[in-house]
Order: sequence, then structure tokens, then C-alpha cells
Amino acid sequence: MLPFVRAWAEKYRDQGLVVIGVQAPEFSFEKNIENIQWAIHAMKIDYPVAIDNDHAVWRAFSNEAWPALYFVDAQGRIRHHQFGEGDYEQSERIVQQLLAEAGSRGLDPHLISIRPRNLEVAADWNSLHSPETYTGNEPTIGFASPGGSHLNKSHVYGYPTRLGLNNWALQGEWTVGREAVALNTANGRIAYHFHARDLHLVMGPEMRGTSIPFRVLIDGHPPGPDHGSDIDDEGNGSVIEQRLYQLIRQTEPVADHVFEIQFLGSGVEAFDFTFG
Repeated sequence: MLPFVRAWAEKYRDQGLVVIGVQAPEFSFEKNIENIQWAIHAMKIDYPVAIDNDHAVWRAFSNEAWPALYFVDAQGRIRHHQFGEGDYEQSERIVQQLLAEAGSRGLDPHLISIRPRNLEVAADWNSLHSPETYTGNEPTIGFASPGGSHLNKSHVYGYPTRLGLNNWALQGEWTVGREAVALNTANGRIAYHFHARDLHLVMGPEMRGTSIPFRVLIDGHPPGPDHGSDIDDEGNGSVIEQRLYQLIRQTEPVADHVFEIQFLGSGVEAFDFTFG
């Protein structure tokens, strides 16, 4: 969605389009101004971004999704909304319609053509059979390590004999906290039995400025052509900031697989699995 919004902001700026971003955090690290500034710079956002740390704007719009677009006309009325990635042509036509209603002249009728890449690609809903899964709190949904989780305590976890679909487990010494699981010693692992084209993991180093290498396997093997944008075909990557990492993008046909990530150093926090 973001490349299209940037492109619309540039194309229609002289026609009167005003674009304002709103950053509403899901996790506490997303309230950190330095993290927000880093993300704005990394994503090349050049329009204003409001910080909604107390979710006042979120609640005012009765919003329920990240990302979400709201299209407001010249009279301040919400005329359209778009939740999630996709439907970019329809969204741009709404922009053109509202600008024309406001008296804008000389609009270029041709729609912007951008090929979404990586995280910007809309989910493949037909093959999506795994739910968003938060790793923090107790009990954690789908958590399958024997003995369950031990909230706010360092504990050595292991894998079950069999990992059922949409179950996940820890291996190694971890602390399950309110928002995330934190790795206390090197070589800890997380496994997830999933069915989706894409697998993402929100994670980051506990200490800013550190880099933690990791390796991803699918069914015990390097992902090859099924690797995500944040790893290579051997499954190698590094946690360098707190954000969402794309780890798997399956080629056709999409099927059940067991994902595993091994962290070669300690001090990483994993917050949330999402799928697309």
C-alpha cells in the first residue's frame, strides 16, 4: 500500500490532495519516537505523520486494521475506506473522483502502475489457513511446547513429538513476557506448522544497535526459492531493528510446512507471526 500512497501524494499534490499518515502502535516499541523516525526515513515518507500513541485517532475512526486508508472529501466527510493491501486501482479512482468534485482540473486519468513487492503484495486469501499468532502472554494460542508457557520466568523449552497445524513451539532458554518471547541464550529456536503463501515475524533486538544472525528452515531444509525478502535462499538473515520480517514466500503450490528459525545469538524478542 505504501508505494501507492507515496505515488498518489506526489502525482496529485498540485491538484490539492493532502495525505496524512497516522502511526498507531500495536507494540510498545512502536511508540518510540526514534523507531518511528527511522521507519519514516527507511520508507521514504515525505508527508506528515501523526503519532497516535494513545489510539485516540484509532478509536475516533473505529478502526480495526493495519494498514487502513480513509478517503475524506472537501467537506470533511469520509467517502471510502480500504482495509489491508490491494484494490489500488479503485482507491486511486476514488482520489480522482473526490479531487474532481472539489473543482480540480486537468487530472491525468491514467492510473499509477506499480508492481507491489515483498510485504506490499496483498495476501493470497485462497491459500491462507493460518491465523495471526501473538507469542506473548499466557496462555499463548497454539503454543505446543511440553509443559506450557511460564510467564515472566526464564525457562528451558522443547519441541513436542509432533507439531500440529497452526501450532508453534520454542526450543532453548526463553522468557515469555507480556508482549513477546525473549531469547536468553544463543541457538534458541521457534517452530511453526503453517499453511500460507507468506510467513512474517515481528521481531527485533532487545538492545538497540545490535545485530543477531539467524537461519530459517522449511521442513528441515533451506527455503531455496521459497525464501522471503529478509533472508537469502539458504535461509540466512539478521535481526537488526524492531520490525516485521518477511521470512517465507512460497512458490506455487502453497502447502502445509513446518517453519523453523534458529537465532545464533541471544537478546532477540519475537512478538507476532502474521501470514499472507
